[in-house]
Amino acid sequence: MIRAVVFDVGECLVDETREYGTWADWLGVPRHTFSAVFGAVIARGLDYRETFQVFRPGFDLYEQREARAAAGQPETFGEEDLYDDVRPALAALRADGLWLGIAGNQTIRAGRILRELFSADVDLIGTSDDWGASKPDPEFFKRVAEAVPFEPEEILYVGDRLDNDVLPASAAGMHTALIRRGPWGVIQQADPDAERVPSLRIDSLAELPDRVRAFNAGAR
Repeated sequence: MIRAVVFDVGECLVDETREYGTWADWLGVPRHTFSAVFGAVIARGLDYRETFQVFRPGFDLYEQREARAAAGQPETFGEEDLYDDVRPALAALRADGLWLGIAGNQTIRAGRILRELFSADVDLIGTSDDWGASKPDPEFFKRVAEAVPFEPEEILYVGDRLDNDVLPASAAGMHTALIRRGPWGVIQQADPDAERVPSLRIDSLAELPDRVRAFNAGAR
């Protein structure tokens, strides 16, 4: 039985198009060019942060985040950046009695924004900066398991990435849902593990409540 659903943030709940566009602007490169290089980096299986190195060798993402904030251009997102299916899906899952959480690789600032947006909708909001562990480190999913009041096999972790979300969550004993959107969600669909590993494959969070109900009906 799935009793808890925990969501990744970027490209699962939040459309990061605008945010990555502002990074292109910060670097002084065309947004189209930045997006193309970003996709090429992901397709090669590299860390997305290598994208910044292409344009500015030695680029330190942490330092540049601070520089952006000091310049009055901090990384940010809001209600307008949420995918349209997020609020309805959370409401439907909550109505079905499921425990809900949000846990992703996010900064302390992003954690504050998530709490402003979702504190009334979910039972947990945890970030890598809160926990001192980042996906795909097993320690991150250990923290998720400790925070959720159910066994790992009763947790469904929902994300857009095989490498950061589905594979490590599955290794931690959780069920997983792979959503096909965002750069990773589209590019990694061709990987054989995208078919083999996830408990569920979805194109929208709107599918999730019915899929969880069907999964649990089969588990009884």
